[in-house]
Amino acid sequence: MSENEVKNKYTATIGLEIHAELATKSKMFCGCQNDPDEEKPDVNICSVCTGQPGTLPVINKQAVKNVLKVGVALGAKLADFTEWDRKNYFYPDIPKGYQISQYKYPLVIGGKLNGINITRIHLEEDTAKSSHDQGDFSLVDFNRAGVPLMELVTEPEIHSGKETADFARELQLLLQYLGVGDANMEKGEMRIEANISVSTTDKLGTKVEVKNINSFKAVEKAVAYEIDRHIQVLEAGEKIIQETRGWDEDKQKTFSQRLKESSHDYRYFPDPDLPKFKLSEIPEFSTENLKKELPELPWEKRGRYEKDYGIKAVDVEIFVRPGTISVFFENVCKDFNGEPYLIKLVSNYIISDLLGLMKGNENLGKVEDKNFAQLMRMIADGLISSRGAKDILKIMFEQGGEPGKIAEEKGLLQKSDLGELQKIAEQIVVDNPKVVADYKAGKEMALMSLVGQGMKVTKGSANPQVLKEVFLKLLGK
Repeated sequence: MSENEVKNKYTATIGLEIHAELATKSKMFCGCQNDPDEEKPDVNICSVCTGQPGTLPVINKQAVKNVLKVGVALGAKLADFTEWDRKNYFYPDIPKGYQISQYKYPLVIGGKLNGINITRIHLEEDTAKSSHDQGDFSLVDFNRAGVPLMELVTEPEIHSGKETADFARELQLLLQYLGVGDANMEKGEMRIEANISVSTTDKLGTKVEVKNINSFKAVEKAVAYEIDRHIQVLEAGEKIIQETRGWDEDKQKTFSQRLKESSHDYRYFPDPDLPKFKLSEIPEFSTENLKKELPELPWEKRGRYEKDYGIKAVDVEIFVRPGTISVFFENVCKDFNGEPYLIKLVSNYIISDLLGLMKGNENLGKVEDKNFAQLMRMIADGLISSRGAKDILKIMFEQGGEPGKIAEEKGLLQKSDLGELQKIAEQIVVDNPKVVADYKAGKEMALMSLVGQGMKVTKGSANPQVLKEVFLKLLGK
């Protein structure tokens, strides 16, 4: 049996638990600053978030609202009654010996994203951050302890590493659109845990969890690796062990961390220091009011771009990302309403040239949208060549300026004067009798060779279409 035939015997089923830090001013249960960029350890801490005896937590209202907005965007059901629970376990980065989370009564139930059903979304506090790179000991930084943390759990409906990464990307995009979090995976602001099982039947196999993966590429690779590992174990007649595994980026493989805990291991019980409450008693938490605050959502923007601009889906995915390039694209396109050729030209030059000049940054240099629009119009009108447009754009990016003036100063305006081009073409014909003979013998590419020489003589300033027509007339076609 071939490798593909072996793989096709099995069905992989993946469910996700995704944690995302929320961008609030203060932490979840205290007034300490929520600053993910703070590099000095143990600065944003107090007696509450470090678990000192006798302290009382206070619920962050904005954090609750942020989670509810996510729920509304996903078409989910918002809870009416909710409460917080203590999730009991010991670890050095849990200062209280328990984590305040939600168990029986999450804020959000249901909803759908990327075609995947959502089980629940609840709110909890983040842990402190441990580091193990200082020698034979560990250090704990409590700045992150108590930061509002949203946890989204999916139904087990995902079947590949690519689907997993696509879902995570879409969730990150949604959180950024809603303004509830940056979800920067490199900073640990979004962490993905994939629960993977493989089976030859409709019944799910033994579940293995891969935790805290910190990039979309790593997510895709880790899930794909784990699926293959399960198949190899099962094909060898062995059993999958239910456990928690990590991803080793250097070795490109997962590794065992510990046996998987079950919910009863955490001894959940309602937190006695936090009030239970009904969301219906807080008007700003109603679905109707939250809907009014929603911006255009990613899938809505995709639909608008495809309908209004008619650009390729792969280009839409670039412009749907939040940031300056999306705003710039829309501002430029305002000048070209109803001119699909120019809009596609805008899209092509932004993606193929401007993004290259930006080098992954959000800085547009000194390019102004009105000048970029003028540059596109000059290309469409045949006033400058594609090569000339690239040179002009580079100058605009670095120095600013209007494309028309730059083209004049740098001699980049295309020559369309028939008299001048006629003289150039006549000389090229005289100098290249063999190429002319090849063309007359039916070799069409010979004509392009002549046009190319004309472009070289004019240093790219000739209008290639006009130059081609001059050659055709001169050669009797």
